[in-house]
Amino acid sequence: MTYQPMTMAVLADRLAREADVKVRWKHVWEFFEEFRWAPVEEQPSLLADEPSLTGDRQWDVLLAAMAEHLTARLDLAPPSWSRDRVLATPWFPSSLPSKRMEALVSAPAAFRKHGIYLSARDLEAA
Repeated sequence: MTYQPMTMAVLADRLAREADVKVRWKHVWEFFEEFRWAPVEEQPSLLADEPSLTGDRQWDVLLAAMAEHLTARLDLAPPSWSRDRVLATPWFPSSLPSKRMEALVSAPAAFRKHGIYLSARDLEAA
């Protein structure tokens, strides 16, 4: 049995089963790390399959923003499933005023497009 990096669909399943927000974020950061270490030719396949809904609109849209952000870094079009997942009201995952301000200034375009404000530094730390 060989190691297989986490797919976006697997991440969605983990988020759907987890109520603890801190653990949810750990799964997200784990996905970013596994994606980073996956061979470049395999990375698009980790994002291709539409993930099932998690039961929380904000997290569903976060997955879309992540997929769009990562495919842009690969110079690819975003997966078709990600296009319609957009929040009507912006979501700032951090409640700290300083982090919210930083996110307003530095959130990557894909995240802003979907209505999610995470700072670029938070994504780099992932």
